[in-house]
Amino acid sequence: MSKFYITTAIPYVNAKPHIGHALEFIQADTIARFHRLLDKQVLLLSGADENALKNVQAAEEAGLDTQTLVDQNARLFENLAQKLNIQFDVFQKGSDQKHHYPSAQKLWQLCAKSGDIYKKSYSGLYCVGCETFYAKEELNENGECFEHPGKKLEEVSEENYFFKLSKYQDQLIQIIESDEYQIVPQFRKNEVLSFIKKGLQDFSVSRTNERAKNWGVTVPNDPTQRIYVWFDALNIYQSGIGFGWDDKKYQKWWPADIHVIGKGIIRFHAVYWPAILLSAGLPLPKKLLVHEYITVEGQKMSKTLGNVLDPIPLVEKYGADPLRYYLLAKLSPFQDGDFSEEKFKESYNADLANGLGNLVARVAKLCEQNNIEATTRSNVWCADLEKYMGEFKFNEALSVIWQLITEADKKINQDKPWELSGQELKKILEDYVKRIQAIAYNLRPFLPETAQKIEKQFLGAIKSALPLFPRI
Repeated sequence: MSKFYITTAIPYVNAKPHIGHALEFIQADTIARFHRLLDKQVLLLSGADENALKNVQAAEEAGLDTQTLVDQNARLFENLAQKLNIQFDVFQKGSDQKHHYPSAQKLWQLCAKSGDIYKKSYSGLYCVGCETFYAKEELNENGECFEHPGKKLEEVSEENYFFKLSKYQDQLIQIIESDEYQIVPQFRKNEVLSFIKKGLQDFSVSRTNERAKNWGVTVPNDPTQRIYVWFDALNIYQSGIGFGWDDKKYQKWWPADIHVIGKGIIRFHAVYWPAILLSAGLPLPKKLLVHEYITVEGQKMSKTLGNVLDPIPLVEKYGADPLRYYLLAKLSPFQDGDFSEEKFKESYNADLANGLGNLVARVAKLCEQNNIEATTRSNVWCADLEKYMGEFKFNEALSVIWQLITEADKKINQDKPWELSGQELKKILEDYVKRIQAIAYNLRPFLPETAQKIEKQFLGAIKSALPLFPRI
C-alpha cells in the first residue's frame, strides 16, 4: 500500500478560526479522503503555529499567559475540524516541548552544519501579521504590507541569526521549473519564479528573548535568542511525523506529497521552505497547492470591517455537509470566491434539498412501496472524477456528480415507474438503486456524512427516511 502525506498550512492561533480556515481544512480533508478511497495509506496533518510574536501580543491584550492563550485557541481550531468532519491524523502544536522543540533544534543544527546560518545586526520594517521583515519596495503606497493593510509596520533594530537564502537561488529555480517541487496552479508557479529571479535576500531566522518575551524554541548554543517563526513553524510538517524524535515514523511519511496553503503565505512555502530543506540535506515536498481567498459579501475579511465570518454558527444551524458542499462546489480553488448566507441558502435549497435530497427520497419511497432490497454496493467512480481531483478542481468534480443526479431524475420522469409493475418495475428500480449507490460512493470525499447515510439507507431492505436536507 503506497503512502500519501498531506498537510494544511499551520494556522496562527492568536484568534479563533474563520471561514478561510474552514475552506482549507475541507479542501485538504477532501483530497485525503479521495486518496484513502484509492487504497492509499493516508496521513493528514495540521497544527498550531504558536511561537509567534502575534500570539504573545494577543495574550498580553487578553491578560493571559501565552501558553494559556494558544492552548485555548488551538482547541477552537480542533473543534472546527471536528464539526466539519475533518479527519486530522496529527494536530501538531508548536509549543509541544517533547516533540516539536527538539525537532526545530535539529533542523537548525543541520542548516548550521551546512554553513547557512550566521549572526548579524539588522534594521528593518517588520509586519507582526506576517511575522516577517519587508523591504520598502514590497509594500503598498501607504508603506503597509499587502496582506495586512491598515497595520503600521514596526521599525526593528537588533542582532539576529540569518539564513543564507541567496545561496539557493539557482537551485530553487531549477527545482521549481522542472516541477521537482510542483506549484499548482501554473500562474502561482510563474509568480514564484519571477520573485526568485529578481534576487533573493537572506532572511532572519531568530529573534531576541527580549522581543520574543522568552517565548518559543531556544536557538541551539545561544540561550539569548529564539528560533524565528517561519523556520520554526514550517518544521511542524516534519516534527508532527517524527523528525528529531521518531526516525522510523519520519522515514515512512516524509516527504510530504502535498502542502495545501493560501496564497498569502506562498513565499514562505515555495521559497523559504525548500531552501531550508536543501540546506539541511532533507528530501523536498512533492507539491504545493495554493488556493485563493474567500470574500464576504464582496469584501475582503478584516477585523476593521467587522466581517470576519465564524463558520461554527453556520455548521450548527445547517450541518457540516452543506457548508462543505458550498465551499467545494461554488468556489474555484484558483479564484477568490464570495460567501454570503443568501447565496449559501440558494445553493442549499437548489442543489441539496431539491436535487440530491429529493432524488434519494423519491427512489427510497418507490423501493419501500415495492419491497426492493439491495444486496450489493455500486462502488464505481464516475467519468472524469479522478481527472478533476488530480487537478484539484473540486467544483468541477462535484459538477460531474451533480450531472449524475440530473440524469437519474430525468430517467425517472421518462420511465414513469408509478405506471409500471412486476418485473419491469423491479428492474427499473434496481437500476435507480445502483445509480444512487454510485452517487453516494462518489460523494464520500466531499460530503462524508451524507454519503454514509445514503449508503446505509440503500443496502438491505430500502426504506424511506427523514429528508437528507430539509428545505430552508
